[in-house]
Amino acid sequence: MKLVRYGPLGQEKPGMIDADGKIRDLSAHVADIAGDVLSPKGLSALKAFDPASLPLVDGSPRYGSPVAGVSKILCIGLNYSDHAAETGAEPPTEPIIFTKQINALCGPNDDVEQPRGSDALDWEVELAVIIGSRAKYVSESDAMDYVAGFAVMNDVSERTFQTKRQGQWTKGKSHDTFGPLGPWLVTRDEVSDPHDLDMWLDVNGERRQTGTTSTLIFNLPHVVSYCSQFMTLMPGDVITTGTPPGVGMGMKPPQYLKVGDVMTLGIAGLGEQKQTVIAARD
Repeated sequence: MKLVRYGPLGQEKPGMIDADGKIRDLSAHVADIAGDVLSPKGLSALKAFDPASLPLVDGSPRYGSPVAGVSKILCIGLNYSDHAAETGAEPPTEPIIFTKQINALCGPNDDVEQPRGSDALDWEVELAVIIGSRAKYVSESDAMDYVAGFAVMNDVSERTFQTKRQGQWTKGKSHDTFGPLGPWLVTRDEVSDPHDLDMWLDVNGERRQTGTTSTLIFNLPHVVSYCSQFMTLMPGDVITTGTPPGVGMGMKPPQYLKVGDVMTLGIAGLGEQKQTVIAARD
């Protein structure tokens, strides 16, 4: 299944994508794409619906983040061998975990704000894992049983804030709109091998990132299990798993985003996003 949340910001409704790529309304059956709806039992109940029996949503409404009730966004740094090489960093010996704050989460095609004082706004196409069930101290062999599905995320980053303003990376990762997610949550049963997905990102129509999840240093079972050793993962939590090479910071000389630039990005089978950079709102 492909599950969506659609409508104006703060008024999103739950939906499902049918075979023709149209949105079907789920609001008569679930309050939102959140909590127990993401559990194996909840997803099985949704899978029992014939999409054609659900109300068709007219027009082209805004897509919101495809999951609600997110308690945390965890990010895995330097998790692609080819990206680590382009930054000149040694590949990590265990996953690097940092956080992106919840206010960063937004729809896949919403505008991305350039913060005040920003001079190094960067892009990162990433595979996001959406947790479906409470996970604490889970083994690698069982880890994927706790995953509801996958989505595209742009881990937008301000490199000066991230690397030159002291402390941990969070301040460069957490501005409003720095976490476009979606367009939809693709359930785990629909992705035959999440470690063999092509991914890409363009800026103003020019290819910047081309990669594949096959170059992940730490695979998804390892990442989910590892995170669960340090904190309890809850339904709706997002783990964004790293980016392939081609980020602005890695270019020679570095190239960064400016107001008016347009990012388009996608992952095979998981959909595409498009964002325009705007000046930060109050």
